[in-house]
Amino acid sequence: MPKCQSLVRLMFALDDAMTFQIKPSHDLWTLVQSVSLSFAVLIGTQAIAEVDSQVINLSELQWGPPGGGNGFPVGVRTTRVDQDAVSGGITYYAMFPAGSHFSLHWHTYDEYVVVVSGKVNIQLDSQSHELQTGSYVVIPGKVNHAWTVPAKGEDAVILVRRTGPADFHFIE
Repeated sequence: MPKCQSLVRLMFALDDAMTFQIKPSHDLWTLVQSVSLSFAVLIGTQAIAEVDSQVINLSELQWGPPGGGNGFPVGVRTTRVDQDAVSGGITYYAMFPAGSHFSLHWHTYDEYVVVVSGKVNIQLDSQSHELQTGSYVVIPGKVNHAWTVPAKGEDAVILVRRTGPADFHFIE
């Protein structure tokens, strides 16, 4: 059971306990067991994953070969730096060449992005935003978005963290 659901159940159980009028026919022991179980579930569902220290210098990244096409920016290069053992979400850098475009698409899971270098325009649903080095973007799952790197600029590098496995659903 997800931690959030456990917390909600715990809150309802505590609320019930505070407003519960004990009558001879009510089983107080059942209520106490329910609250205790809610605490146990809440504590027991917290995933504990070991995390190793990691230092990454942009100048030392081992970029993959240029790729792209079919909606992906032509010439895009990526390098994966981490994958969450619990969610399957990945963290990676992507380098988009100047003048490239990432077609309108969406992902199932949330995406967190920092512009590491260069400038990029992002379309989130119907709103456009001009981003520069240091900009941070949160893209909730299932939100349509597209990226464009200005043609008369430099390549753009972004750092992406996903909350679940990567999937791409292009909008025709």
